[in-house]
This record gives sequence, C-alpha cells and structure tokens, in this order.
Amino acid sequence: MNAFQYPEWVVLHVPHDSQMIPRDVLSQFVINEDELKCELINMTDHFTYELYCAGVHPDQAVKAPVSRLVVDVERFEDDTYEMMAERGMGAIYMSSSQLQPLRREITQLERKSLLDQYYHPHHLKLTQSVDRLLKNHGHAFLLDCHSFPSKPLPYEFDTADQKRTDICLGTDSFHTPKNIIEAFATEFEKQGLSVAINTPFSGTLVPQKHYQSDSRVTSLMIEVNRALYLDEITGYKASSFQSIQIKVRESLHRAFASVGT
Repeated sequence: MNAFQYPEWVVLHVPHDSQMIPRDVLSQFVINEDELKCELINMTDHFTYELYCAGVHPDQAVKAPVSRLVVDVERFEDDTYEMMAERGMGAIYMSSSQLQPLRREITQLERKSLLDQYYHPHHLKLTQSVDRLLKNHGHAFLLDCHSFPSKPLPYEFDTADQKRTDICLGTDSFHTPKNIIEAFATEFEKQGLSVAINTPFSGTLVPQKHYQSDSRVTSLMIEVNRALYLDEITGYKASSFQSIQIKVRESLHRAFASVGT
C-alpha cells in the first residue's frame, strides 16, 4: 500500500482528521471532559490521513493541524455564506453535533485570533499547493478527503436516512466534470461499495482564489462511511481498516488512471 503514489497533479486535502485542541481554546468550551470526548468521536474524520495519504510525500497532502472543534477549515470564513452557520457550526463552532452549546460567546478579537492562527495559514498552504501544480502541470486536482458517521447526527439537515451509502462523492458544478464523477463512482462500485452523489453530504473544497473562476482546478470530495473501518463507539480502528484502505486506494488509483492527465 505504501508504494502507491497519486499523480503529481493531485493534492490531497484532509481537514477533519486531527483531534488536537490547544489549551487556550479548551478554556472556551462549556462542555465537560466526557462530553468533549464524545464530541471528538462524533465529529473527527478518524484516520483519514492514513486511509488516503499513507506513503504520500508530505508536500502532496495538506492536513489541518487542529480539530474542527477549534476551527473548521472546510467552512466559509464569512458566516453570511456558510449554510452551517445557522446551526452554530460555521468556521468557529458555537454548537455541538447534538445542537447543544459548545463554546461560550467569544469576542471578535478571539474569533480573529483563531482564524489568524489556524484558518488562514491552512488555506494559504492549500492555495500555494494548488498554484504550484498549476505552474508545473497546467492543471490541478484537489481530492477532498473525509469520512462520515453511519447514522445521521442531530446537527445534520437531513436526519431521516438511517441507511447510508458506503461512499459519498461530493461535487461542484464548476469544478467537477461529469467524467470525473463517473470514473470514481465506477471504480468504487467495482470494489463492491455502494456510491451516492452529494448525499448525505455535498460539495467539495476549492481555494477561494480559484473558486468558480479557474476551470484548470478540478475538485472531488470523497467520504467513506466510518462503519466500514471504525468502531464508532470508541473511535478505534476496526479489524477491517486495512482491507477498506486497500479498496479505497485501489479505487482512487484506477480512477485517476482512467481520467489521465
């Protein structure tokens, strides 16, 4: 598995793998230690860096250094444009996955500090990675790497569907061509995995510099159902982790081979 390499024109984005919460941010939370542990289990995309990026050169992967409970780098910075802000889960979460208070009210200065420390540097690094690929190869493919819980959590907009697909592909009308969607869906299905498009989660990240303006940047979100590889109660790997990792990586390898350069 470690021998597998993505094409040079691909950058992997891993936004929700970390569980690190700095001590100064921890003091903002209003939940207790046990509640925080449950929240981290619920909201972390556990082991996604290993699932997608094992053996990949570090320059080809951009991973958020802190938990999404600190700052969610996948959200729009401005709550005006962020759909999840109405649930208290914009770039700075004020609510938990259970729609209960997560943080005390923070000042604008505290919000700015969080964004300056964690959000802006992350997006700068991602933008620079994409720019480097555009310069060197004339195009760039951003693979947005996620996982999702096998049962919907209260914060989600659609909590009715209790039976979820194995793989969710998130797309963007401008940055995800139809042939890309078809190629990746086909390869996952060949591995015996069910695939849904933009359900239960939709969209895929593109740096703001290129968003809806630069067609040389292609993006696709991959979401893997955690029940396939994780004990969702403890957050520990299931015995199936390696076999699912192989299926995911082989699917991605063949899909990239089929779409070519």
